[in-house]
Amino acid sequence: MKNITCALFDMDGVMIDTEPQYDKFWRQAGKEYRTGIDNFEKIIKGTTLPNILAKYFTHLSDEERKSLIKSLDEFELNMTFDEIPGSVDFVKKLKGEGLKVGLVTSSTDSKLLCVNRKLHFDKLFDTVVSATNVTQGKPNPECYLLAAQRLGVSPKNCVVFEDSFAGIDAGKSAGMTVIGLYTTHPKDDIEAKQVLKAIPDFTDFNLSSI
Repeated sequence: MKNITCALFDMDGVMIDTEPQYDKFWRQAGKEYRTGIDNFEKIIKGTTLPNILAKYFTHLSDEERKSLIKSLDEFELNMTFDEIPGSVDFVKKLKGEGLKVGLVTSSTDSKLLCVNRKLHFDKLFDTVVSATNVTQGKPNPECYLLAAQRLGVSPKNCVVFEDSFAGIDAGKSAGMTVIGLYTTHPKDDIEAKQVLKAIPDFTDFNLSSI
């Protein structure tokens, strides 16, 4: 791709195959904590925990909110972090070609610690933006703009890899090119978001082919 000097990656559903695990947790949490929303686990995709709590769980008592947060922390400690096929090698290839690479995730720092112990994303990426670093989560573009700023590149020279609707909207609102992965939503739904290209994973994918 011409003029692309930086690639920014979401983590869950893009770098690692965790979304089915989160579906199970948030489906149960939606019922247990009385959201009354069908397919709750799909609606919150790509958003930070503070935003989820503020938007969907204001009816809970302080004790219930603490219980929910504790349950999520315990759940994440026991997650598996299998990579999306080809993801790590793809990032390494881009770095070898001279592109800057960043991880932009709605996850907390405690979750990142767990991931880094196994996959060492803190050493793989040139910068990591987490939920802790922003005041407004996806679909707000703040996280992607911050990553570009840290790396010293213009948003127009960045390509974003995302799987959630909120993440796709964040990348596009930041003025970046977006490639969607249909690991979480059906291919037709990802293409309907008007991404540059929709891909199933990074196997046999390269930017020069677009």
